[in-house]
Amino acid sequence: MPKILKISGLEKTYSSGNKQLTVLQDISFDVEKGQTFSIVGPSGSGKTTLLGLCAGLDEPNSGTVELCGKDLNELNQDQRAQLRNKEVGFIFQNFQLLPTLTALENVSVPLELQGAKNAVATSKALLEKVGLGKRYDHYPSQLSGGEQQRVALARAFANAPSILFADEPTGNLDEETGEKVIQLLFELNKEAGTTLVIITHDLDLANRTQQILRLKGGHILTNERTEVL
Repeated sequence: MPKILKISGLEKTYSSGNKQLTVLQDISFDVEKGQTFSIVGPSGSGKTTLLGLCAGLDEPNSGTVELCGKDLNELNQDQRAQLRNKEVGFIFQNFQLLPTLTALENVSVPLELQGAKNAVATSKALLEKVGLGKRYDHYPSQLSGGEQQRVALARAFANAPSILFADEPTGNLDEETGEKVIQLLFELNKEAGTTLVIITHDLDLANRTQQILRLKGGHILTNERTEVL
C-alpha cells in the first residue's frame, strides 16, 4: 500500500532556560493510505508534539516528514497551510468549535472559505449522519460535550480529508458518550476511506486500530500491527 505519512529520524528539542529539553528522539514510522493508526503513551511522552510535527503545525530540529507525498521541510508556512486545508482533518479533545457560530455554521464556514460548492448542503448531510439533524441552529454553549464533539466530527470530514488526526478525541467525554463518538468516528472514516491517526492514552481505543505506535519518554517503544481488519 502507498504511504500517506512517512516519518524519518525525527527529533524535537525545546530550550528551557539554559537547558535543552528533548521531547522526541529518533522517531521513524510510516502510515499506509486508508489505515487506522494509533499513537499511544502516557502524558509527557511526546504524543501531541508528534502530531503537530506530522501535520506540519510545527517543525522538527532534524528528520523529515512526508505528508501526502510532500516533504514538509521543503514547504513554507503558507504551502503547509494549503496542504492542511486540502488534505488534512483534525479532531481535538476540547472540540475547538467557534462559540459565536451555530453547529451548521461551524461545519459549513470552513468549506465556504475554501470556495466549496454546496457547502451548506454537505454540512447538513454530515450533521444528519452524526445525529444532529435537529440541532443545526444550536450554538456550542447549547450543546452537550458529546454533541459538540459530533459537530467537530462533521467538520473534520466535511472537506473529505485524505488523513485525519484525532488528538484524545474522547478525553473530555464520559465513557458512554465517548464510545458513541468513537463508533461514529470509525463509521465515518470507513465510509470515506480516510486515513485515521488517533493520539490517545486509551489502550482499548488504540486496540481498535490496525497499528499501534507506543511512545515513552520521547522514544518509540514498539510499533506493531493488531488483529483488527
